[in-house]
Amino acid sequence: MSETLRPLILDLVAFVAQRPRPYAEVLDAWRTSCPRLTVWEDAVEAGFVTLRDGMVQATEAGRQALARQ
Repeated sequence: MSETLRPLILDLVAFVAQRPRPYAEVLDAWRTSCPRLTVWEDAVEAGFVTLRDGMVQATEAGRQALARQ
């Protein structure tokens, strides 16, 4: 995970940690076509967020990353 993107990734985790959000809402807010801004992809790859039944939510690893922030 890029240290440059880490604050944005944690913002995404915090966004879904408040409450699970619909996948479409999360992608609308966080997906980008810029290859240098891979917030959504990096959060998923790091295991900080998960998609279940069309809802995105923070994982335990994501919540721990927020707590360490």
